[in-house]
Amino acid sequence: MNYKNRYDFVKNRNLFFGASLLVTIIGIVILLISGLHYGVDFKAGTSLDVALGKTTDRAQVEKVFGDAGLNPVILTMGGNNDRFSARYDEVLTEEQVKQVITAFTGTYGDQVSHEVNTVSPDMANEMKNKAILAVAVASIAVSLYVTIRFEWRFALSAIVTILYDAFFVIAIFSIFRLEVDLPFVAAVLTTIGYSINDKIVILDRIRENLRFAKLKSEGDLAELVHTSIWQTMSRSINTVVTVIIAAVCLYLFGSESIKLFALAKLIGLVSGVYSSICLATPLWYLLKRATLRSGKVAPAKANS
Repeated sequence: MNYKNRYDFVKNRNLFFGASLLVTIIGIVILLISGLHYGVDFKAGTSLDVALGKTTDRAQVEKVFGDAGLNPVILTMGGNNDRFSARYDEVLTEEQVKQVITAFTGTYGDQVSHEVNTVSPDMANEMKNKAILAVAVASIAVSLYVTIRFEWRFALSAIVTILYDAFFVIAIFSIFRLEVDLPFVAAVLTTIGYSINDKIVILDRIRENLRFAKLKSEGDLAELVHTSIWQTMSRSINTVVTVIIAAVCLYLFGSESIKLFALAKLIGLVSGVYSSICLATPLWYLLKRATLRSGKVAPAKANS
């Protein structure tokens, strides 16, 4: 099939490189200035989940908190406005929790039920460190696998862009001050796994085509990469659309506790397919072009 009339990602690579670099710089600046908005899992404090047993409104809930004298930092309504989640930056004592629950029981009756989650400062730091370690180990393990499986140009292209995908999710959450918790870490790890899978599909097709190609010029190399991208395009799009549908359903119909997980997963999925097509393959092209210019075109590494 002739792909010459289709959009040329290799030719327009500088546009994607520039846009991605801009997002990266903005993300780094925001992270340095504001950091991440840590949730109760990574920040000492108390989270109070209350089921009221009847429909209410936010103003009424805020009034009861005011009467109790313990206004939360974050208040999220859920369900049909019959439950809510309240977040405190300090660790509440048993007496303070009882004070809040008593206030709501007096307003809404004995059907009020609650769940309290408290994270101490030591526990918050430990969970934060373990989360960072989990992301680092996953990234290193994937990088080692790709390095062993492919030649170094393929490996370097894949490694740089999966790190970009993970950072992109983190940067978006930092820019928009979205809460970072343990489900967020799971979403970042999922992003790394999906991203490397999508990149291997495209890079492996390039490797297959490279084994039978006769490269005499940079134009031949660009055409090979362009053809390989479009040969795998339908697979990449179909795969990401299928997973996005599931993630959108989680976001729209899931509970409040998994909405940010679904959102992080959505961001990671979109970034993964974008970087695979627009960043990883053009980056490999630049690395391979340097070899072509030196007159040392090596054959593709066979499957191990």
